[in-house]
Amino acid sequence: MNRVLIIGSGLGGLLSGFLLSREGMQVTILEKQKKTGGCLQSFHRGPYRFDTGMHYVGSLKPGQALFNYWKYFGLTSRLTFVPMDQNGFDRITIGRATNPGTFAGFPLAQGFDNFKEQLLPFFPGSDEALKAYTTILEELTVSHPLYNLNLPGPASTPPGRSVRASLILDAITTGICHKASGASLGSVLAGNNFLYDGDPATTSLESLALINHSFISSAFRITDGSQQIADFLANGILFQGGQVLTGKEVIRIRKPGAAFDIALADGERFSTDLLISGIHPARTLNMLEGIKVPRAYDTRISGLKNTHSTFTIYLGLKPDTFPFVNSNRYHHAFPDIWTGTTCAQHTWPCNFVFMTPPVKDQGIYAHTAVVMTPINFEEFRRWEESRSGARDKSYFVFKARKAKQLLEMVYGEIPGLKEAVTSLDISTPLTWRDNTGTPEGSRYGIVKDATHPHHGTIFPKTRIPGLLFTGQNINLHGALGVTIGAILTCGEILGLPHVLRRIKDAC
Repeated sequence: MNRVLIIGSGLGGLLSGFLLSREGMQVTILEKQKKTGGCLQSFHRGPYRFDTGMHYVGSLKPGQALFNYWKYFGLTSRLTFVPMDQNGFDRITIGRATNPGTFAGFPLAQGFDNFKEQLLPFFPGSDEALKAYTTILEELTVSHPLYNLNLPGPASTPPGRSVRASLILDAITTGICHKASGASLGSVLAGNNFLYDGDPATTSLESLALINHSFISSAFRITDGSQQIADFLANGILFQGGQVLTGKEVIRIRKPGAAFDIALADGERFSTDLLISGIHPARTLNMLEGIKVPRAYDTRISGLKNTHSTFTIYLGLKPDTFPFVNSNRYHHAFPDIWTGTTCAQHTWPCNFVFMTPPVKDQGIYAHTAVVMTPINFEEFRRWEESRSGARDKSYFVFKARKAKQLLEMVYGEIPGLKEAVTSLDISTPLTWRDNTGTPEGSRYGIVKDATHPHHGTIFPKTRIPGLLFTGQNINLHGALGVTIGAILTCGEILGLPHVLRRIKDAC
């Protein structure tokens, strides 16, 4: 059995296809959109280019976790990565600034010693708390086998997966606050939780630790956009004898015998013994027809809660007017900084992420800016049955009003931005859903709940023989999480020891 068909050309599907084709398998990827990439996609509006989802990546210095994996795929030598501000790749602000522009934010710095040194002036006497925090990150990543290219041991709940991150942060930072603003150290340490749709009631210590350890180790942006990743991987699959077919929407999956029968919207059919789905597991199961699925398995996956979606504004800037900022600004209007609760308890918008993506030969001025904030899909439920390019006027009026609300907050916090803007484009949960295929435009897939760690765990191997999952739903989300997930998926086919050995050989 050397033929595999993959549904979806997001990062998980492309990495899986590249690895399997490099190992001699005949790979075909079916992508419903006109171009590959999923969350990696970039798009243009006039002279401006914007990324859809992947804006920065961590642990990409030689010898670090993502570098070790991506070197095997050739990504580390083919792409240009820009190191972010060493003394604050992310900067956190909480509450409305009295004098906007005078405070750059609490810095989350690269390098673990530097991380502590940059925060200490804001939180005198927090030495032990910061040491405890970084020690937790180090211990959890050391104990995570695949983060370190090691084989997992006997099945068990990984350390930190059943522990709520909010409880640990509260315990080690109690009473430590910034004197001038009152912001707590715990809030600052969790201030970029938009990265993992943080919720104090569900987010695990494992999620917080692995993601933050990765970025503190090193943080990079990709010059000229993440679409290059998709294009490079797709071309690699083609070079190795595979196929990457776009405009091919799978609508039905049958299994009349040993092989799967895949039906496409255009009437074309494919047959394969081995099928990998890189799209949402619930959507995959909904496409099965005449295939027996254990009821408990189907019910569990279909009932899993998804993370929030995002409202995004893409800004084109006038030349030489607004400075390029080599860090991300995470702003919170309220002391309650967790994404999962602010969306529900406060008037929208209550927080935002602001960034100025780099271009080749980046100078001191920014070309574009991106503003993102979480939003509930219910806000757009009335247009749920519509599709991009075919929505009524009320939708555009509504999203323009939402954009005005968000920009009022952003302009109030970032002086000089309003005067620099020359164009804007708006993405809603419906845009995200239509372009990436995620239910309700969920940005990070299935919620990982620390109180029920096994319930939300999706393994690559499914209850349907020959069907595997990949993508952000089967491991952690983000570049590193999806990469490890693809390794797990390919390990089910080639043997995980073999796959890890091949990756180690490339390091």
